[in-house]
Amino acid sequence: MLSMSILLNHPNFESFFELANRGENFEIYHFFGAHPHSIEGLKAGLLPSEAWEITKTSENQGFSFLIWAPNASYVSVVGDFNDWQKDQHPLERVAFAKFHTGFWFGFVKGANQGQTYQFYLEDSQNQPLPLKADPLAFYATKAPQRASVLWGLPRFNWTDQAWLANRTDRLNDALSIYEVHLGSWRFGLQYDQLADQLVDYVRSMGFNAIEIMPITEFPYDGSWGYQTLGLFAPTARYGTPEALMYLINACHQAGIAIILDWVPGHFPLDAHGLSRFDGTALYEHEDPKRGFHPDWQTALYQYERYEVQDFLISSAIYWLKHFHFDGLRVDAVASMLYLDYSRKEGEWIPNRHGGREHLEAIAFLRKLNEQAYLRNTGILMIAEESTAWPKVSYPTFEGGLGFGYKWNMGWMNDTLSYMRTAIQERKNRHHQLTFGLVYVYAEHFILAISHDEVVHGKGSLILKMAGDTKDRFKQLMLYYTWMWTHPGKKSLFMGQEFAQIREWSEMRSLDWHLIENPQEALQKEHLAVQNCIKRLNACYLKERALYEGDHLASGFEWILVDDASRSVISFLRKANNQEICLVILNFSDQSYQERIGCALGKYRLIFNSLDENVDQKYEAVPMPWQGREAFIEISLKAFQGLIFKSDQ
Repeated sequence: MLSMSILLNHPNFESFFELANRGENFEIYHFFGAHPHSIEGLKAGLLPSEAWEITKTSENQGFSFLIWAPNASYVSVVGDFNDWQKDQHPLERVAFAKFHTGFWFGFVKGANQGQTYQFYLEDSQNQPLPLKADPLAFYATKAPQRASVLWGLPRFNWTDQAWLANRTDRLNDALSIYEVHLGSWRFGLQYDQLADQLVDYVRSMGFNAIEIMPITEFPYDGSWGYQTLGLFAPTARYGTPEALMYLINACHQAGIAIILDWVPGHFPLDAHGLSRFDGTALYEHEDPKRGFHPDWQTALYQYERYEVQDFLISSAIYWLKHFHFDGLRVDAVASMLYLDYSRKEGEWIPNRHGGREHLEAIAFLRKLNEQAYLRNTGILMIAEESTAWPKVSYPTFEGGLGFGYKWNMGWMNDTLSYMRTAIQERKNRHHQLTFGLVYVYAEHFILAISHDEVVHGKGSLILKMAGDTKDRFKQLMLYYTWMWTHPGKKSLFMGQEFAQIREWSEMRSLDWHLIENPQEALQKEHLAVQNCIKRLNACYLKERALYEGDHLASGFEWILVDDASRSVISFLRKANNQEICLVILNFSDQSYQERIGCALGKYRLIFNSLDENVDQKYEAVPMPWQGREAFIEISLKAFQGLIFKSDQ
């Protein structure tokens, strides 16, 4: 190994480590982990990203390594380049007079791109630990192997500069998200194949964003990526890091945003991972009342440590800045906010004020969002947060957590409960249909029907509808019409757009045969649901009234809210330029000759949940009705949703 005693006295290195020591180094991936480097670059004090050209041409090229293991007594790197011998390439402690870092650094001449490696560590008592994968590896071997891969910072010839320059937070724009598990959308596809097939499909369906379930490297398929260990490595299940970049670039070329599901709340206890990394609870808390999650049997991060903050925030910045993701959906935020989350009395430790709030996690989330927005223009930071925690989607300077959006779990639970209710009993549950409007402006909400609603015995969305088979399809299209016209951005999990009947499984493709095979008995019905989503997206993206006022009380107005006996509701959606859409929804199995109160003028039918033939025109009758100066009269069918536009 090349001695670090002289090389690390260069100012570039010292300032880099000093930022890390203060918890202010939010792009540690530029140096930590394994990087292609050269002796010349090290002597010049160049960080790996700066030494790229020298690395490619030097005869003294290899890889530099840096990890955090403050309580280890010995660290070496083992891999294909040294026959996995623990004594061939020991690392040296990085130490400056100003501070103690706990970092270990080294250089292996002749190490090449694509070779596999891990770290060998001995604890403070000189006892060997299980071989550890690199926490900052950019690539890893496929499961069930556990090795990291020498790769270097992924590079790609991006062509999405115009997209990034014009990106916005979508607050005043339409946002319709298609949530995807990449491995099972069409089983076996790689990132580059998805760049063609998935992107084309999403564009044809009218969604303008994709959210992918976690692809940060994870050991267990059945966790769907939510028990991740490689927060800087896209899973090798679907290809290389550069192939993922190709997929992201393809999304942007098609005008589609792409959001990453990201997990900073916990990590699995696999021996090769972060758990007791240097023989101590380094990334996690030592006390299981703070460091162990009883539901998921996983470890919880120690957010008060600067090094852990840097590690997690750098991961977020890495995906947003280096991979050009348009946002992060942060998983399980509620589990981070409360010390007693899913714990009984005596199983948790109160904070310094005696409360249940996880103060360090709250500070971390605020810091995360501040840095994410500071370093990336127009991104979406989305919280999966299921409690009544206040101001989740408010800026930190207003006392909020700093997210841009929050999933509306309350709306989802209430409305799905309503749709499960027998038709004749819905009059007693009418409040579940309408209650979401009481609190809809408390946050910037996304209405999300996610993978969580179609797994673990919950069945598919179509099976949550009451009634017989044919009625279920009609009701699902009606439900989607309510979702697409209700204030809040939209998110729908794959397969539900064509009413997949089987519960989703990560082990197989979606049931595309339902719409592709003419021999399927209900192909017509499945295609009708798919076409309904396509038409809803087209209407939603076109009509400003359906999205511009999502966060403003002036953007929504009830016409008929309390007709529980007939299970009918109607309302207005309004744009900033005074454009108006009138919506009426019939959740009963009865047809009505309906009068809808409105302003004087002409109205044009622009969407019908049961029929794609629209454009009928209506003239308002100048007679007071439902507290308004006029009405239009229509024939309203059972389980039908209609959208009219005011042609004033």
